[in-house]
Amino acid sequence: MALKIERGIQASPVAAVIHGVEGIGKTTLASQFPSPLILDTEDGSKRIDCARVRITKWLELVSAMLDLAGDPQGFKTVVVDSIDWAETLLRAHLQAKLGKPVDELPYGRGFGVLSEAFQQLIDAADGLVSKGLNVVFVGHSEVKRCTPPDMDEGYDRYEIKLSKKVAPIVKEWADLILFTNYKTRLVEGADGRKKGRGGKERVMYAERTAAWDAKNRFNLPAEMPMDIAQLEAVFKVQTLADTIRGYIAAATTLAQLGKFGDRIDQLVSEDKITGNEWSALTDAIAARHQELEPVEEVAHE
Repeated sequence: MALKIERGIQASPVAAVIHGVEGIGKTTLASQFPSPLILDTEDGSKRIDCARVRITKWLELVSAMLDLAGDPQGFKTVVVDSIDWAETLLRAHLQAKLGKPVDELPYGRGFGVLSEAFQQLIDAADGLVSKGLNVVFVGHSEVKRCTPPDMDEGYDRYEIKLSKKVAPIVKEWADLILFTNYKTRLVEGADGRKKGRGGKERVMYAERTAAWDAKNRFNLPAEMPMDIAQLEAVFKVQTLADTIRGYIAAATTLAQLGKFGDRIDQLVSEDKITGNEWSALTDAIAARHQELEPVEEVAHE
């Protein structure tokens, strides 16, 4: 069977998690994603000018996500605020179904039941992404003790406030995990003791460290001001014209440019690029032609 090989970066909606300390503006940041609808599980969006659906039960949350996958209603981003309260709703749902809290199931079976049921939410989120919608999980952070197997002693770190079997599912699902916090620094006082200073500048971190959970697949800086403008690269869509423009810039011969010219003529006739894109690409070919022509003339001499 012939393999269908694809190359290059593929544009797709973002699957994101924003977690951090309380009151820092996680929901506000999520509400600045493109055309958002907030599925509000904890009534945390009421002070924000946004579109929202109040969610009070687990099945309401999953059903809302499935409905939006069928009809996005003009929205481009679905925000679940918060993901840890979503787990609380799931626990209540399972308790009503099983007659007891999942933590009381024998032999630790409750963790498996919880994580398996939570997968419904991840599947619904994947359904939204497959339909072209961004999905953002907003969550609280908590400090947990971590003891890696290759270390004798543990240390404290910020982690997403989810149970131990659910948290890995969410972290694996996400393309982007942002940890948000107030930037502080330690200074030595007159008495020789360390004291915290600052605590007003809001920052977000996009790379994991020993101190917090974070990750990104968008080549974002490790640390950024907590501003939606810093996430521009996340939403930038690489068009066909952008890809061709890159090939033109990398061309090394006039023959290559000639082939690109023929190709864009074909693409505009097939309505795969617009007339404006064709004009811009034609100009790019002409500019690159001027750059290469003197080089080729010297080479022929």
